[in-house]
Amino acid sequence: MQSEGMTRAELRSGASLAGIFGLRMLGLFLILPVFAVHAPRLAGGDNLMLVGIALGAYGLTQAVLQLPFGMVSDRWGRKPVIVAGLIIFAAGSFLAASAEDIWTAIAGRALQGAGAISSVVVALAADLTREGHRTKVMAMIGASIGLAFALSLVAAPALYRSIGMGGLFALTGVLSLAAIWVVLALVPDAPAHVHAAPGPGGLEAAFHPELLRLNIGIFVLHLVQMAMFVVLPGLLVQSGLALPEHWKFYLPVVLLSFTLMAPAVFHADRRNRTKPIMIGAIVLLAGVLLLLAFAGASLPALASLMLGFFVAFNVLEALIPSLVTRIAPARSRGAAIGVYNTMQTLGLFVGGFAGGWIAGRWGPGGVFGTCAALALLWLVVAARMRVATPAPVNGAGAVAFGDQRHI
Repeated sequence: MQSEGMTRAELRSGASLAGIFGLRMLGLFLILPVFAVHAPRLAGGDNLMLVGIALGAYGLTQAVLQLPFGMVSDRWGRKPVIVAGLIIFAAGSFLAASAEDIWTAIAGRALQGAGAISSVVVALAADLTREGHRTKVMAMIGASIGLAFALSLVAAPALYRSIGMGGLFALTGVLSLAAIWVVLALVPDAPAHVHAAPGPGGLEAAFHPELLRLNIGIFVLHLVQMAMFVVLPGLLVQSGLALPEHWKFYLPVVLLSFTLMAPAVFHADRRNRTKPIMIGAIVLLAGVLLLLAFAGASLPALASLMLGFFVAFNVLEALIPSLVTRIAPARSRGAAIGVYNTMQTLGLFVGGFAGGWIAGRWGPGGVFGTCAALALLWLVVAARMRVATPAPVNGAGAVAFGDQRHI
């Protein structure tokens, strides 16, 4: 049980790293609500498959490069790799801003994804915080992503009308460059790793059985997220909510979910009950999906169920990366989180394609039913998870792999 509060340095680290995530994800999310509407204005943009590739290219290059970026950060340091990734993301944004055809937009989106720094940012957050407070920092990062998503739903249509698609892509580049200033000016330097402690390293640690359980979980979670959003907008339209009004649905649901998820995250930290809280969130997720499979297009029912989804999603987004950093040794933490983020982005990529395919054959109920089945399978996998008991912290902050117990 952690008796001390977060230090000023830990609060500064969490807030600044959440700011980096938020700025970068805001730049990414601003594109999503409007790109498909704009694409027909590009040469070749009337091909829906190419539009889908343009949207998915980001996730694919992210998935390929998360692990290499994480491993490089273990060797060369977190901050230089984060700065390099932000520069690559900005370059992709400016390339996409100049696009007059769909192929240039695809290239820009792929280059954006090549700045695959999510694993490095999470690893740096773990380096800069004590284990007892790490879930809080992950919750701060997760909240910044959710807020960026909510803000993008509100701001994107207005910005698109005023500055156009090129302006939106250019804005994403500017936000990425602003995040570089945050890295250099506000984020503390990570402590030097001590490599003398024995233990698995690199890929051996990244593919530890307990890490694999978490990697499977984050793959399922983001597959479900993307598959759901293939069909959810259509259900909202059927319920009588016009597409330009969807932000009025998403914004209060997402914001209220942050309020409801906070007690669970704090309880997991203070009472060392991370696994039971995670299992409970998976049960909630599966239950919501089962109900969605049989629910109609009633707006109140959708609002209630999506509130449950976002509470479960936000809790899991906070707890899973915290567990990855707890289990992985400090000297290979970047590699372990690289695998984690690869599975996360692969889930987004697979979820989009699978959601569309299933929806075309069995409708929204088929999508939600399939997602519920995957969540239940995840529950079985997670039920036997073992979490490393914190070992005495050495200079590297490593956690012993040998001393594990159910919690």
